[in-house]
Amino acid sequence: MQNSHAIAAHWNGGFDEAGLSAWAAQLRAQLAAPRVSLGLVFLTPQFFPKAKEVLEILRIHAQIPLLAGCSSNGLISGTREVEKNAGLVLALHHLPGAELRALHFQQAQVEEANGPDYWHLKTGVNPDQTNGWLVFADPFHFDAEAWLRGWNEAYAPKPILGGLASGDYEAQTTQVYLNGDVFEEGGVAISIGGSVRLASVISQGCTPMGDTWTITKTDRNIIHEIGNSSAYKVLAETCNQQPPEIQKKLRGNLFVGLVINEYLEEFHRGDFLIRNLISADPNSGALAVAALPRQGQTIQFQRRDGAAATEDMTVLLERARQQLGGQPIYGGVLCCCNGRGSVLFGQPDHDARLVQERLGPLGLSGFFCNGEIGPVGERNFLHGYTAALALFVKQDPPPISSK
Repeated sequence: MQNSHAIAAHWNGGFDEAGLSAWAAQLRAQLAAPRVSLGLVFLTPQFFPKAKEVLEILRIHAQIPLLAGCSSNGLISGTREVEKNAGLVLALHHLPGAELRALHFQQAQVEEANGPDYWHLKTGVNPDQTNGWLVFADPFHFDAEAWLRGWNEAYAPKPILGGLASGDYEAQTTQVYLNGDVFEEGGVAISIGGSVRLASVISQGCTPMGDTWTITKTDRNIIHEIGNSSAYKVLAETCNQQPPEIQKKLRGNLFVGLVINEYLEEFHRGDFLIRNLISADPNSGALAVAALPRQGQTIQFQRRDGAAATEDMTVLLERARQQLGGQPIYGGVLCCCNGRGSVLFGQPDHDARLVQERLGPLGLSGFFCNGEIGPVGERNFLHGYTAALALFVKQDPPPISSK
């Protein structure tokens, strides 16, 4: 998949120094741009012993000044999602006027952090110097939730997009990459500044059911009352109002959507943070959810299945296309939950194909994640069963002051 700003390609062989060198050089020659600004690389665990050598080959022969990425068992390139024996994916991006800064961060720093200034100092990036972050991190030895809370304090409402690597589950080993370095813990972050920004599409794979309601009684992660009625009763009535064919699909596929920004006049897809409905007790009338909802927060029940996820992503991609209004897109990164793909949709290439149909043709790369990172409203969250799409978009200059 090629344009003048990005190209992505899939290598499905093993480690072959001569072959990889020629392949990387050929990919660079196919990019119709004067220079590469950023390279993104995603490798399957078969390359773990040779990862450092692979990075050096790609950096040298594709002429990449900044290379980042991570490991995964499933990879994305162009319109394809390669879920088995995936090999390697490399994307080259030309980002005119972009100011890029990259760093590796560790769990020890997350534990040491004592406020926003800590991260501004460690990254060397203040909020007014970035338009957003692209992040890849290890899920096994790193507290991503704690890190994300700190970075929200430091950088929100700037978007943070990316995902948690996958790799060898038995050994609980993943890799993250920065230039020629291979790390088995922590994360890698790239600040996107200057004349390029990150636009996001966060498809959490759900379709709303019934009305929106106000939570009227809650205790930690337990919702007791919704709209001054038993929370269980509201859930049961919502489910019973669904068509029979939908009701058959609800068992195990029920979720809650919690509005993040209550100041909106209306609530639509993308305004809700989707979280698991853990249990529902008809005797007490309470619902347990995988979140800490607030009294007064707006809630809407959601269902998740292949059809719902297709509908959600289609609507959100179309909305993004309209909002971008013809602005140049310099390529994208697609981070998909490893519970999506053919497991959820019954066919390969679902998410990548939808992105290309609605926004393409794009130079698109990505991987299947152990957790996806992206914004809802003006804060960033760790998601599940989500497709988190980061788009490199031309940043409009600020208006000239008349003063």
